[in-house]
Amino acid sequence: MNVYLIGYRCTGKSSVGKLLAANLGMKFTDTDVELVNRTQQSISEIVETSGWDEFRRIEKNIIREISALEKHVIATGGGAVLDGDNAIYMKKTGIVVWLRATPLTIRERIIKDTGTKEFRPSLTAKGTFEEIDEILLIRNRFYEEAMDFYIDTDYLDISEICRDIIKLIETVKEKQ
Repeated sequence: MNVYLIGYRCTGKSSVGKLLAANLGMKFTDTDVELVNRTQQSISEIVETSGWDEFRRIEKNIIREISALEKHVIATGGGAVLDGDNAIYMKKTGIVVWLRATPLTIRERIIKDTGTKEFRPSLTAKGTFEEIDEILLIRNRFYEEAMDFYIDTDYLDISEICRDIIKLIETVKEKQ
């Protein structure tokens, strides 16, 4: 079984994923990092030179490959759920946890994140901050459809989020 972390940028997927994997004795994979390693380009470079469609195509291939693995915690890109096949791969091979945060929290975290420009290019012509509300309106439906559980991350630290996810996993295992 795998654990997939989905959600908008800066909701804690990568940070939580690393600690969660360590706590569960599982391997950790960040699909954005994997994509950068495979292409030898930053996400911004891929989007600028090849466009979002090419980025999503590569991302889909990575998710398909990773979903065939066992005992992995996988932090997905914020838009991975926009492709229905990705959600199917995830649901068939693990538990999908949506890490949620309010637009205000996301803005605050983006400001603090030094890797935002390279790893999180603007999704629209409006710019990173202006687009948050608009993109969340579109994506929340996809997150809801893909997730098994959600956790609001606004007021929790990484260890608290991991604790809550572990409780959810234990509940699922008890029911199996």
